[in-house]
Amino acid sequence: MPNAKRIFIVSDLRLDPGQIFKNNPVRLAKGFIRLGHDVRKFSYHETALALSPIKRRSFARLFCKKKTDSLLVRAIENYKPAIIFVTFVRLLDAETIERMRQAAPNAVFIGLDIDAWPQLHPGRIETARKLDILLATNDGEFLQLYREAGVPKCFFMPHTCDPDINRRYDVEEKWKSDILWTGAIQHNPRRFPGEALRYDIVNRLSQMPNCALYACCGRPKVVGFNYLYAISGAHIGLSINADNNTRLYHSNRITHYLAGGTCVLAKSVPDSELLFKDGVHLRYFETDDEFFDLADWYLKHENEREKIAETGMRWTHEQYNGEKIAGYILDLIEKGEYKAPWVTG
Repeated sequence: MPNAKRIFIVSDLRLDPGQIFKNNPVRLAKGFIRLGHDVRKFSYHETALALSPIKRRSFARLFCKKKTDSLLVRAIENYKPAIIFVTFVRLLDAETIERMRQAAPNAVFIGLDIDAWPQLHPGRIETARKLDILLATNDGEFLQLYREAGVPKCFFMPHTCDPDINRRYDVEEKWKSDILWTGAIQHNPRRFPGEALRYDIVNRLSQMPNCALYACCGRPKVVGFNYLYAISGAHIGLSINADNNTRLYHSNRITHYLAGGTCVLAKSVPDSELLFKDGVHLRYFETDDEFFDLADWYLKHENEREKIAETGMRWTHEQYNGEKIAGYILDLIEKGEYKAPWVTG
């Protein structure tokens, strides 16, 4: 392929059972490859811990970070990538980006931030300043912080799904539930601000029969393929962020649930309709009473619930797969813009 590019991804690529089917860079790598490009991956945090005799982040930072950077630089020098794609993994910082730039002075450096409140993650904004392009899974106040900090180019880019994996499965009875929630009931309020609505809804669900909750309220996480089975077995999936006031901001939970074929009830955020349409791909709610009223109605109307679940799954597979999102990223690099249903103006 004459225009094939070499793309080097630096991320946290561990085969952690809790993250193995949630990793955006893995899905993007598949997308880039299917578009005809070559991709090599470097798992930064895993490499640092592998080099460390004591498997602690603080020890690895003090004694193994420079060695990790040296291995990373050597890989880049040998591969000579045209694009270097990074995520904000532990230990990787602005100094690491500088060393990579010296090894690949002509490469385009692009980063992805999927978290809220970047100012509360030490060193994150400083690291972003070293990039050519920053992508974020919101287009509101969090991305604006990067713009105000002088990051050259900042763009919204949604979460990615992999229809090969994120799809509906036939599951055993033990995975079937009326309503599913996966994740913390709230983030640590001393570190990250959040609103009470998520806590109120999840706490109420924890007291209801036939609701499957994982990783909260004293219940274990659901990991690996079991995470996908739990989604497939749920009639309804609850999607609600810690922050629901930021434009286009949803956690990857909404993409996983929709792509997995459950009927999603999601807390609306500004401009939600540009991503998924209410009453077509999912249903949005504003209050806890509205959520429970919608859940009760759809649990009693199976045909309508299945119709929304099916339409939402097909839309998510079509619009948010790795190949599609990888194409948008390449358009940004080559043209300075990309066209998608959520891009306005």
